[in-house]
Amino acid sequence: MIALCGVTVRQETFVLSDISFAIPTGMYGVLMGKTGSGKTTLLEVIAGLRHSERGAVRLGELDVTNCSPADRQLGYVPQDRALFRTMTVADHLAFGPRVRKWRESDVQFRVRELASQLGLTPLLKRFPNGLSGGESARVALGRALSYRPAVLLLDEPLSGRDDDTRDEVIELLKSIRDQRMITVLHITHSRYEAERLADVRLELRNGIVHTPTTT
Repeated sequence: MIALCGVTVRQETFVLSDISFAIPTGMYGVLMGKTGSGKTTLLEVIAGLRHSERGAVRLGELDVTNCSPADRQLGYVPQDRALFRTMTVADHLAFGPRVRKWRESDVQFRVRELASQLGLTPLLKRFPNGLSGGESARVALGRALSYRPAVLLLDEPLSGRDDDTRDEVIELLKSIRDQRMITVLHITHSRYEAERLADVRLELRNGIVHTPTTT
């Protein structure tokens, strides 16, 4: 589960007050809203990258409001992908497990497993500047999933992509959704993405998250 409970967050003169919503465990949630409505701010509060003035953040059964980002055990894909220029695809897939001090044999097994699932096996030795938009999106997603988090946060994962790349990534995200092994919150301004992916739809309008509908 991903839940915000009465959260208030302030960014200079911009304020979101008393925000509450929940994505049930194993469901794919899509939070829609116009540019500047505060979607990314809420995602950063859940990820621990921004502090709230009031309220609570719950992931599963745990209150993580005061936990560091590393202790929240979630995968996060920012809008700009944030791939490291000096790291290969294999290095990106190994990054999370190595930081968490997995045995190297387990790290290598996970890299091969993810590469196979995401169609990245032929690309493992490439650097980010040699990847297409769709390939970069798959690498960023693989890095976020690498240590098997229970929660995945996606910030506009299809923004700026051409139609072919968008449909490629949507099919990949649908396969993750259908496995029901991870709870996802995906933010976007696109109704098309919500229609293709969402189990739970939420919309942020005028500082209020409107009642979700479940498909």
